[in-house]
Amino acid sequence: MSIFQYVEHMAIGEVRGVDTSQIFIRVTSSEKLSQARVGRLVAIQGQDANEWVVGLVNRVWRDPIEYKIQEQQSAEIVADQIPSEMNTIQVTLVGTYLARYGTKFNHFTRAILSLPDINRLVFPLEGTSLEKFMSIIGNVENGEVVQPLEIGVYTLDRKAKTYLDADKLFQRHAALLGSTGSGKSWSVATILEQASKLNNTNIILFDLHGEYTELPYTQQLRIAGPGDLSSPNESVLFLPFWLMNYEEIQSLMIDSSEQSAPNQAMAVLETITEIKKQYLTSQSKSDVLDSFTVNSPIPFYMEDIIKSLEQKNSEEIDTGEVYKTGANQGQPKTKQGPLHDKLTRMLIRLKNKIEDRRYGFLFQASEKYYEYDSLDEIAYQLMGHPGIQGYKNSGIKIIDFSEVPSDILPIIVSLVARLVYQIQFWLDPGSDNKGRHPILLICDEAHLYLPNAPQNSNERKSLESFERIAKEGRKYGVGLFVVSQRPSDVSTTILSQCNNIISLRLTNERDKSVVKNLLPDTLGGLLDVLPGLEVGEAVVVGDSTLLPTRIVLNKPKHPPKSSTIEFWSRWNNSGDKVNLLQAVENLRKQSRN
Repeated sequence: MSIFQYVEHMAIGEVRGVDTSQIFIRVTSSEKLSQARVGRLVAIQGQDANEWVVGLVNRVWRDPIEYKIQEQQSAEIVADQIPSEMNTIQVTLVGTYLARYGTKFNHFTRAILSLPDINRLVFPLEGTSLEKFMSIIGNVENGEVVQPLEIGVYTLDRKAKTYLDADKLFQRHAALLGSTGSGKSWSVATILEQASKLNNTNIILFDLHGEYTELPYTQQLRIAGPGDLSSPNESVLFLPFWLMNYEEIQSLMIDSSEQSAPNQAMAVLETITEIKKQYLTSQSKSDVLDSFTVNSPIPFYMEDIIKSLEQKNSEEIDTGEVYKTGANQGQPKTKQGPLHDKLTRMLIRLKNKIEDRRYGFLFQASEKYYEYDSLDEIAYQLMGHPGIQGYKNSGIKIIDFSEVPSDILPIIVSLVARLVYQIQFWLDPGSDNKGRHPILLICDEAHLYLPNAPQNSNERKSLESFERIAKEGRKYGVGLFVVSQRPSDVSTTILSQCNNIISLRLTNERDKSVVKNLLPDTLGGLLDVLPGLEVGEAVVVGDSTLLPTRIVLNKPKHPPKSSTIEFWSRWNNSGDKVNLLQAVENLRKQSRN
């Protein structure tokens, strides 16, 4: 039996116009018109009692009507019978409800199986009907929710919980967008709490401001800061320089604006290849030596690279001739090598960075990071999950990048993402595809390292790595979850690959237009409500939800450290204990530890 049991007097109007994706409804009374609020759902019977087309009200208006009454008709027409206004509702069709679909009952699909006929009655979805319908939307195909992703409640009916199809949410990428203070961090924490209940969760969150460092169900990692170089603990993560591929090394070492940049790039390429060959030879890794490339992650010491580059920079080449006279008589003649004095500036920059303790996580890692098997440990830290034998930490890894210098932040974040993607790529999936465990990358504050208009080589290289993941990651079990307060500043290529959008309050017109462009034209009107959303309220659209809808997100049990400080109230409160002297000392040490 259908969940929709309507009788004629319940209708708010009738269909007067039909488009390919929209319908127009005439409402006969002002009382009925009040039931047609923007954002409300309505149902119209399809071809039979089994089929109902569901629509979303996106516009309501009233037009005055002017009548010219002929003298001979005036006596026959009573003034009260002449309507003075025309009430109209515009509805966007969003799907079809079927009371029975094959062997299934109460099935909803986003396809519009048939358009409603003219004069069909239109009924509001409210009360019991709405609650039953929302429960259908939240269920999976079998009618049962097994470990669902419960993200909140529906704004239309706060008794009805909102469930998302988490498989489609993560495998087809997602974006969580919203202005500062709209509730993004709380939304991320809510999703992480749900994921922590699963057996083998595998998530990496790039935390740029240390907001998620106190979530008790996560494993905390932190890129080594200046205060960690002498005695790092287990949570400190080093990313030695040799993990970078050639393009990343080039963007870090070489200034492309210099006239000698092509010569420098050639010298770096030759030097790295030579040093890696020497290392593999010393380790008797002949099988790797036969097939490795300059981008293969083979350990090497920066001191060896600098020594080799200095030799090239001061190299003298034998001309094949000898001096016939003078003090050098009989000695071979030499001339400056092709790279003589062309690497000086690059070497100065590189030496300065090596000595700078802010870059210690790249250049000052301990000896264990230069062993052949050191990449195994790094991969274990980044991609470990409870499904791996002997792994005892949480599968949700929070990586704190707050102490990474801003000039190289994009390239360091992309380095981690690229490592994860490449390891996933080279895993043997097996015949049943169970040899490749899926992993999700949550890109918090994505606009800082996934810019829409990259300004330098670091940002361009970072963008290339993430764009490849956005385009191809789904095939190898790598999902992206992009979080940003400025959608207009995030790469449109990456956002266009996000088939799921969770949009909180957005007030900037550029940001709103970017989100609208990600959606079908028929749903653009749904986002007109974005500036008026409450904190923690969102519009969800995409593959993960059967119905584009407006929801109130759940609050996490363990909120992140992102609450906005209340200026006026705190100024009125004398209880704050601020240790400025300690802050000054931390500034000197460049560390909060």
